[in-house]
Amino acid sequence: MIFTDKIFFIQENRWFMKYKTVTEVAEIWGVSATWVTILCSTGRISGAVKKNGRWRIPENAQKPQGSRRQPTKRCTARFTFIDLFAGIGGFHQAMRYLGGKCIMAAEINEACVETYALNFKTKEDEIRRDVNDIAPSSIESFDVLCAGFPCQPFSKAGKQKGFKDKTRGNLFYKILDIIDGHSEIKFIILENVRNLADKSENWDIICKELMQRNFYITEAPIILSPSDFGIPQIRERVYILGIRKSIRNEKILTNGYIHIEDLAIDRYFKKCKMGDAWSILEDNVSDSYNIPEEQELMINAWDELRRETRIGVIGFPLWISCFGVGIDNTDDLKISLGYESMPDWKKNFVNRNREFYLSHRAFIDNWMERYDMKNRIKLFQKFEWNCGTDVTDIHNTIIQVRQSGIRVKRPTYYPSLVAIVNTPIVWDRIKERFRYITPREAANLQNFHARFKFAGTDKEIYRQLGNSVNVRILKILGESLFSLAQEDWDGEENG
Repeated sequence: MIFTDKIFFIQENRWFMKYKTVTEVAEIWGVSATWVTILCSTGRISGAVKKNGRWRIPENAQKPQGSRRQPTKRCTARFTFIDLFAGIGGFHQAMRYLGGKCIMAAEINEACVETYALNFKTKEDEIRRDVNDIAPSSIESFDVLCAGFPCQPFSKAGKQKGFKDKTRGNLFYKILDIIDGHSEIKFIILENVRNLADKSENWDIICKELMQRNFYITEAPIILSPSDFGIPQIRERVYILGIRKSIRNEKILTNGYIHIEDLAIDRYFKKCKMGDAWSILEDNVSDSYNIPEEQELMINAWDELRRETRIGVIGFPLWISCFGVGIDNTDDLKISLGYESMPDWKKNFVNRNREFYLSHRAFIDNWMERYDMKNRIKLFQKFEWNCGTDVTDIHNTIIQVRQSGIRVKRPTYYPSLVAIVNTPIVWDRIKERFRYITPREAANLQNFHARFKFAGTDKEIYRQLGNSVNVRILKILGESLFSLAQEDWDGEENG
């Protein structure tokens, strides 16, 4: 027994192991696993080997010295910036926090202009509208160009024409015109949807054009989500950073690109945990945010079905149209659905729904009649439980009512806020009702400061926030980018 305990002790301390995993080394060194992987892949950990796709690191390996910059202090340099495609001011908040002064903003959406002017002591008529109408020479000197340029040419929600889009796609070239007219620009910070990085031709165009203008830019698209930083929202976006070659710190930037490790943003990484979604909620929310009675009835109806059939994990969406209610012959159902022409994944989907119905037919038939499910709109006839067994009570989940049906998710993070109105639903324990998250709670997900004011209806505000950028991510990226410049850079000369 003593010998067994000793072996267990030795194994726990891994005295007998020659190599450690990336995760183990990261914990010992007090850094992220991502950073350790980068050190391995760039040959900076002696003896590290890759086996079966995973890095193995000698247990006596030493943390490389001087391979990582120390965390920087909050940037206090005074600089000027312009805010193109400004929205409601996400870039503005981040740059102002870092010591910046906005000398020009441009936004074409009138509702956004109203909100922007309300918060930044700017008259509405002082905000430029269409970027196409702005002559580069009409902009005074500035240090930083910020632009969340239109995403529709690259978004899954659009036709994904990219730079072939003759209207919105070409707005990137308007940004280039402004850069060409301002040789004093020191930094570029651009943001767009995740899909921009999916086609290499889009990224190649951006790289080529900016590098021809003497900028070091990010070697690859930087894809980040608020959830990477402990903010409970999944919202992947592409960030493109640039620094004027002549002002770069030559000890850090040496080969024409900004590498992800140069930015050292991994020190801010933090995983979201179950329950983090509740951190952005407010108390004493108005009853006006309660969901409609029919919507709440349908949520409760589907939850009743889930509980009474004791199905636990639903590994597929439930669609009433695939149940075959009232149809005794499964072949007849398949014919009515056009089963033979379906792809295999959809056939499997139909089969599982039919099997589920037949296994619980007596209950489901009664349930259908009690809730008049056949006469409900189609989105109420679909249900997805995406919580596995991690959650058993629907009141501890996040819900969305989408065209794909009622979708229930774990309370780890919210789905991406989008410009179309598709507001997440939570259970209010004080009111004992399901309600939408409020505009203020949506603003918390985008890290807009508590004093930020909104103009317009709730529908307009949700849309404004869905089109906006995450302020905290921009603060982190801006600070990291500025720290790559020579120590004596500042924007005083541009006033």
